[in-house]
Amino acid sequence: MQKIKLLVDLKPALDGFAGIPQETRLLFSNLRKLDEPFLSDGLLQHGSGYLTSRPGVERLPANERVIHDSRTVVSFCRNAVKTYVPGLPKYMQRYIALQILRWQTMRGQACELGVFETARFDDFLWRHLFSKSLPLEDMERVTRARYRIINHSRKHFHNVGLKSKKRRYPSVVTDEYDFLIAQTPFPAHVSPRTKLVVRYHDAIPVLMPHTISDVSFHQASHYRALETNVRDGALFACVSEQSRQDLLKMFPEVEHRSVTIHNMISGDFWPSEEPADRVRDILASRQADPELGPAGPVRGERGAEERGQGGRGQGDDYLLMISTLEPRKNHALLVSAWERLRHRTNRNLKLVVVGGKGWNYEPILNQMRPWIARGELFHLQGVSNAELRLLYSHAAATICPSFAEGFDYSGIEAMRCGGVVAASDIPVHREVFEGGAVYFSPYSVDDATRVIGDLLADEAKEQRQSMREAARHNLKAYETETLLSQWQDFLLSR
Repeated sequence: MQKIKLLVDLKPALDGFAGIPQETRLLFSNLRKLDEPFLSDGLLQHGSGYLTSRPGVERLPANERVIHDSRTVVSFCRNAVKTYVPGLPKYMQRYIALQILRWQTMRGQACELGVFETARFDDFLWRHLFSKSLPLEDMERVTRARYRIINHSRKHFHNVGLKSKKRRYPSVVTDEYDFLIAQTPFPAHVSPRTKLVVRYHDAIPVLMPHTISDVSFHQASHYRALETNVRDGALFACVSEQSRQDLLKMFPEVEHRSVTIHNMISGDFWPSEEPADRVRDILASRQADPELGPAGPVRGERGAEERGQGGRGQGDDYLLMISTLEPRKNHALLVSAWERLRHRTNRNLKLVVVGGKGWNYEPILNQMRPWIARGELFHLQGVSNAELRLLYSHAAATICPSFAEGFDYSGIEAMRCGGVVAASDIPVHREVFEGGAVYFSPYSVDDATRVIGDLLADEAKEQRQSMREAARHNLKAYETETLLSQWQDFLLSR
């Protein structure tokens, strides 16, 4: 049987822990599990700089192949700047690279794909791209893949298209592949024999541009690349039905070219049997701003008791939120609701927030800092999946208060750890969490306080158990085998 060759965009794997970077790693690793006739290669491209690589490496002598790939690694590590004129500042070298790409695009010259032979550089590949999300047993699967490289940066691809009068984007030579699976709208044309599949996460840059960073660029780059993909006949694999419906609001013509395939979920999440005392160690070692306050005596054994993992003990419950600090995530509402709950029902209730600093985060931090200093609120960064598993398992509840999402990993991960979830009442949460969560208005502190307070009440023990049962049924839709089967059916049908 003739092989179906997939080229999977891995650019987001260079960024961050969760969200799109996590889905990128999980999708690639799991697509590599597909049996014949599928063969998946990885596509590497830097977000803002130039990667050193070139076609035809396979024909070079062994020593030249090694130094070629070593230089590729170096180009990742030195902020991905190619030296065109020795002595020029980096920003000028990048400007020259942009002009070269623009000139090539105007002439109709497509970008050829370089090759990176990873067998000799598996340490770099694993720790730089994959280790943040994948278990160690996946290491050989991803490091033994074949990798192709686009030299010019993703940002330069966007800028060429945005600044040309006819919205002419660069082209990439992908003739040997049947599908290119891109994470987010792809700012380039692919070869005629290659079908572009856009993994569509959300329309937030267009429908809620006031909540994103670098507003003008991200709104324009998202929409114009998306418009180009639609015009080029791309397929769309949306991470939720809500994201698909948002896509159809803008481009109804892609209804028959779009499907919903939910995000892959890491296998690292299950109810932890580690004692709640370990939570305290995590709070002490993962504080984002250690100078603001010491870790307090958080134990949080409500969930452990209800799942039969031990007694309640002498400790404080905590609410948990997993998210980058940025306006769309609605930290302000959660902090305000938590403050009210402390005053009204439980003075010992703590709040644990896990996530790095995104954009426009200062108002959020200003609201949190007094409580951090008192040891009542904990802002953590660099938390591993194993540590997240423990936090999810022992939390009184995981809270997902966002104004908008494409999917929302944290609620599903919490459910897989046996936790209960309170979430903002937005369509995607209703779709993804179903009966495994309770819902509140993302615009009402009063409503959030009431819903979360009712969920935590002693008399709600049966409700919490019922939610866990509903979650166990719901989680079957996110099993890897189920989602891989959907991907296989989707690709074979095209």
